[in-house]
Order: sequence, then C-alpha cells, then structure tokens
Amino acid sequence: MPRRKQFSINGEKVAPGERKTIMLPIAELYDFTALEIPVHVVRGQKEGPVLFLSAALHGDEINGVEIIREILKSELLSEIKGTIIAIPVVNIFGFHNKSRYLPDRRDLNRSFPGSKHGSLAARIAHLFMKEIVSKCTHGIDFHTGAIHRSNFPQIRASLDNQATKDFATSFNAPIMIDSHMRDGSLREAARKKKVNILLFEGGQALRFENDVISMGVRGTLAAMSNIGMIDEEKVETTKYDSIVAQDSFWLRAPNSGTVRMSVKLGSYVKKGQTVALILDLLGDVEIEVTTPEDGIVIGVNNLPLVTLGEAIIHLATVERLNKRELKKRGFIYPQADID
Repeated sequence: MPRRKQFSINGEKVAPGERKTIMLPIAELYDFTALEIPVHVVRGQKEGPVLFLSAALHGDEINGVEIIREILKSELLSEIKGTIIAIPVVNIFGFHNKSRYLPDRRDLNRSFPGSKHGSLAARIAHLFMKEIVSKCTHGIDFHTGAIHRSNFPQIRASLDNQATKDFATSFNAPIMIDSHMRDGSLREAARKKKVNILLFEGGQALRFENDVISMGVRGTLAAMSNIGMIDEEKVETTKYDSIVAQDSFWLRAPNSGTVRMSVKLGSYVKKGQTVALILDLLGDVEIEVTTPEDGIVIGVNNLPLVTLGEAIIHLATVERLNKRELKKRGFIYPQADID
C-alpha cells in the first residue's frame, strides 16, 4: 500500500485519523499581547478533498464562528475522507475588539494575496494563503452583513466554473449569486490558486442567529457530501431549487432623512414597486424609493437615519416570479412578501 502524503500546518504534522489544534503566530501587540490564529485540523483515515472553513475574516461577523463550531462537533467527521482545516476566527484582533478591522483600520478581505513584508493585513493574508489556501482543494468562507446591515442567506460564487457551480448548488441555499470577484478578496486569491471556493452570507454582525447558523451547518455538510468527504445518506438537508441571480446592486437614498422600509429581507419585489420612504424630520418631504427592476431583497440597512447616497436596500436581480414558482423552488426562508 502506498504511503499517504505528509500533511502539516506551520510545520506541525497531522497524521491520518488525527485531530489537532495548531496556532498560527501573527504578531505581538505593543503591550506584548500575542496575536495567534487558532487552526483546527481534522484529517480522515482515507484520502480525499482538503476543505478549509473560515469565518470572522471581518472580526465582527460571527455567525460563521458558531457554524464552524457545530461542524466540528458533528459525529460525521469521524468517518470523513480527506481533511478539514477549520479557522473559526481569522481576524483575531477584530474579533476581540468586536470590530470589522485590524489595528490600522485595514480590511483583511481587501488585502489578499498579501505580502510577507507588507502591512499587518497583508502579512496575515500572505500567511493564510501559504499555510491554508495553498493546501486546499475547496473552501467555504462565512460572512454576515456589515455593522447595522442584515443579509438574507445566500451563496456567492463564480458560477462560470462548473465544479464550483456544482459545489455551490449542493449547499442548498435559497439563492445563489453569480458574483463578480473583488480585488484583494480571499475568494479571488483562492480562485487563482484553483481552489473551488464559496462565500456564504447570512445575518448581521455581532449576533448569533439560529436560523442562519442551522442553514450554514446543513449547507456545509451537504456540500461536503457532494465532494465525497462524507456519506450523502447520513446528511440531513433542506432541499431548495436555488434561485440563481446574475447580479446584485444597492438602492441608495435619494435624499437625507429617516427611512421607513415597506419590504422585508427575502421579499420578492417588482419593477417600479415602492420599497421605502425617505422622510425629513419636519414632515415636509416624503420621497418614494422604487426599484428599477425585479429582484429579491438580500440585504437591508437597519439604521433608520440615512444620508444622501447611503445604501439602504440590496437587491439581487432575478427573473419575474409568482407565488407558485417561489413555492416550487422552495423559497421559504423567510416567506417572501409578494402579491
């Protein structure tokens, strides 16, 4: 029998059938506090895909932290083929400070693939690419909305790649978005390394939301079964015929004032429909915000106070759908508000 390849993170070997937590040292802060990223490796007895699961790339986006914790508790991992590399908190500094950013206010998800000699963000990105991404065949990165924003559960992926599309479809999210790459993002850097990577969005920052977490756990296990890491028959899934959106855009405030939403997260809206009102403080101005095309509300600004040009509603563009079509597609989380 041929010997299996050695597998290591930061020089620490992980044997077949072994689970190990490895710390990736980042830096020391000015008060001598050490910054280290905890990495938990689960290596199966049999060869198979190598999947990374990452969360809190933005330190305040924490639903994914709990999703990964529940995945690591699953009994299904005792029989996996291949290897899971779980990084529940990538931006350890932001996580401790309940902040999206690193000490210098840089966005880690705009710093990939990074640099060995660059800013702290660039160095973390470089280390993550070297020690994690370069060793993987697949990846799932978990996000939520930014502070004061909520996102409808969704998968973002490059659907022009058939292997990535199949991986994304198996996640069984209510909606998949054929999402363009962002410069400096983990997803773009991983794609260039030929890693099939998905981005799961759901919920809001600094909150654990049970429905989103449950969907993330089920979806991840379903995706793992799709690539042969776990037995498909043992995975509990909620089957969606996912709606596929080709694009998304933000509706922005046409005036400063207070905002009153007339649609909810997950609503299907039609071209020309009023989705919000912008009101001034004295009651003299009332401006309707209408949508320029059909879509599904995948993100909302939760703050009732807006400034001219501020993003208020995020729409995914989709074909016109009726109630029967939505029910047929299993679009049930939450119930869409349509005529």
